[in-house]
Amino acid sequence: MSDKKVIAVTGATGSQGGGLVRAILNDPAGGFSVRVLTRHIDSERSREFAKRGAELVVADVDNPDSLKRAFDGAYGAYCVTFFWEHFSVEREMANAKSMAEAARSAGLQHVIWSTLEDTRKWVPLEDDRMPTLQGNYKVPHFDGKGASNHFFTGADLPVTFLLTSFYWDNFIHFRMGPKRGPDGTVAITFPMDDKKLPGIAAEDIGKCAYGIFRNGDRFIRQKVGIAGEHLTGAQMAAIFSDVLGETVRYNNVPPEVYRSFGFPGADDLGNMFQFKRDFEQYFCGARSPEFTRRLNPELRDFRTWLVRNRSEIPWE
Repeated sequence: MSDKKVIAVTGATGSQGGGLVRAILNDPAGGFSVRVLTRHIDSERSREFAKRGAELVVADVDNPDSLKRAFDGAYGAYCVTFFWEHFSVEREMANAKSMAEAARSAGLQHVIWSTLEDTRKWVPLEDDRMPTLQGNYKVPHFDGKGASNHFFTGADLPVTFLLTSFYWDNFIHFRMGPKRGPDGTVAITFPMDDKKLPGIAAEDIGKCAYGIFRNGDRFIRQKVGIAGEHLTGAQMAAIFSDVLGETVRYNNVPPEVYRSFGFPGADDLGNMFQFKRDFEQYFCGARSPEFTRRLNPELRDFRTWLVRNRSEIPWE
């Protein structure tokens, strides 16, 4: 029987969880093995992980009993939710609560909870600098995660709170990348003024999580913020120009304009960018690229990520 420490990974076929699964599999001498929690063990990605030695377990974050079974016997777990699948803060918080209860039931020795700030601590609901959304939130996909932290502390779990950053992969999957306007000008558009935006390659989030697990109990009951680089919109546009071979401009718009763009979640993202803009000093300060590189020596900066993913950016 292997004496490796088993890490159970929720969201294992997604961006964050998948990065952690690969980090563990790529380090066979690291002392850890990985248990992939998935609703679909026959999916292509699940089968790929199984071929490389991952343990597959059928589990659903909406099914608390399945989580308890999946966590049983593990050393640790990586817990992550995906708001954009359903846009429901209440469902996301219920999932977080189920994960925390399953972790306590299994007696896990280390849990990483992928979280974000509850922005209402900075912008109360009565503050009209940004609109209140869904009746009770300023940035729903942030607030639900931050408000769920207490499920893990309340269960007295050995938890590390991992504060993530803007995924550069959003330029691919959320179609936030450069767009050509009617006049032929190519631009990226954010309501960030000249403030810096902490960003990271999604794959590096999983590698950082692995770095946390490898540090044993050093980061238990701590908040750990990660970023690959802090860049202004103009700096990102300049890098896009170099890599794509065409001038890309930074189109700064007011948050209210971004909120009006009409795509699903535009209001949430408009508020998110406004929060990061208005509280740049705090938000950047909580996410040090230098510290992140100590967790993950392979950390990529934006240019390196973009060069590797240039062909995936839908911009023509």
